[in-house]
Amino acid sequence: MSSLPSETAAFQAPPVPFDNSYARLPQQFFADQAPTAVAAPRLIKFNEALARELGLDVAALERDGAAIFSGNQLLPGSQPIAMAYAGHQFGNFVPQLGDGRAILLGEVKDRNGRRRDIQLKGAGPTPFSRRGDGRAALGPVLREYIVSEAMHALGIPTTRALAAVSTGEPVYRETVLPGAIVTRVAASHIRVGTFQFFAARGDTDSLRILADHVIARHYPEIRDRVNPYLALLEAVAERQAALIARWLHVGFIHGVMNTDNMTVSGETIDFGPCAFMDAYDPATVFSSIDRNGRYAYANQPAIGQWNLARLGETLIPLIDPSADTAIGLANTVIKAYGERFQAHWLAGMRTKIGLANEEDGDLELIQSLLAIMQQQSADFTLAFRRLASLVADDDVTDFAATFEDPHSVTPWLDRWRERLERDPRTTAARAQAMRKANPAFIPRNHRIEQAIQAAVEDEDFSLFEALLEVLSKPYEDQPAFAPYAEPPLPAERVLQTFCGT
Repeated sequence: MSSLPSETAAFQAPPVPFDNSYARLPQQFFADQAPTAVAAPRLIKFNEALARELGLDVAALERDGAAIFSGNQLLPGSQPIAMAYAGHQFGNFVPQLGDGRAILLGEVKDRNGRRRDIQLKGAGPTPFSRRGDGRAALGPVLREYIVSEAMHALGIPTTRALAAVSTGEPVYRETVLPGAIVTRVAASHIRVGTFQFFAARGDTDSLRILADHVIARHYPEIRDRVNPYLALLEAVAERQAALIARWLHVGFIHGVMNTDNMTVSGETIDFGPCAFMDAYDPATVFSSIDRNGRYAYANQPAIGQWNLARLGETLIPLIDPSADTAIGLANTVIKAYGERFQAHWLAGMRTKIGLANEEDGDLELIQSLLAIMQQQSADFTLAFRRLASLVADDDVTDFAATFEDPHSVTPWLDRWRERLERDPRTTAARAQAMRKANPAFIPRNHRIEQAIQAAVEDEDFSLFEALLEVLSKPYEDQPAFAPYAEPPLPAERVLQTFCGT
């Protein structure tokens, strides 16, 4: 008589407990697509802390991570798909884009009950690849890993990096480069461009299915509103206003704010030619493909509004049977975005300069400091961090040294100290709040490039690991890593960043 399997064997949970809601939507939402196997995958980095947060089997993923995170081994429950979407790219509409080198393995519910996507980026061609190879080079994979994890540590909503693998295969760009794949985790990968895909086809039924899916997944609190689709536009506008304000607070420049790179969940996504400012200049652009500065640092709030207008256009048939009425309602939301953004930005900037209460002159005080920083080529991150230190120490030497002419900021400091006298907090509480709002460490471009160069040219990942370590605690001083807080020397400056495609 055959024996029954042991209880452990019979009920052993899979390493990744998939539950795939998007793959249950109609076929027009995606294309079934398995990853393309690679020759010699090697696990570069596994984010054990994130894996535990997601409720995954860490031991199994550490053991088989190279095969799993390269796509060579599909786990039980995975339903790999490439998502369909459209998008405005630098203002020009493309009716079909889609995941050209990304494959959604499936979804999990994390330990807090939140649904999260797990996606491979660089996993081979899909029906949306448009003659591309569907692969990613090692450099862009490391950049996405570094910056996305840094953004998370800074407290900014973002996709996360679960793993990075090298493929053992070359990819061909301007030169031959080592290939790699990053495993990305997101609240979802649904974009403004996903809505545009169906709107461009006049497919109102699919638009409604998509909107209902987004509401159920990201905004269940609005499901029973009188007009849930208008409420959806309002909710996305609120999250984007808050997100972009937080980008500006840390000097982040996304680089490619196309509508297909804007999530409806309110997370930062697609770290291609992104960068953090060194010297403050609102016109700063790093992306090599942003030749006209469309996505410059100071333009990001307006682009967010422009993208939301494109989302609003897709929702017109759902908001009201009368197109004129729907347009009027949507326009009210789009116009209100500016006030939403300004409120979030000003609140964050007040915190950065140590203010807890509000006064009418605060905006002008903040703008005055930014104007001096621009005129004096002050490093954005360093200036605010040193201002936080100045609260508890009257010695202005370090802060003033951030400016080309140290005396240029003296009149502003006098006004600032006068304003602080009317703020209710103690000096200690103020200093603590400012340190939590002003990071000491950001992923500076030259440090990222140094880490990438060492990895690509010498297979040396020590700089990559060091950068991840220091950026995991951006608001702590970390004396051992003090050089990482410094801006680049003139010879180290990185003036252009590039897309990973």
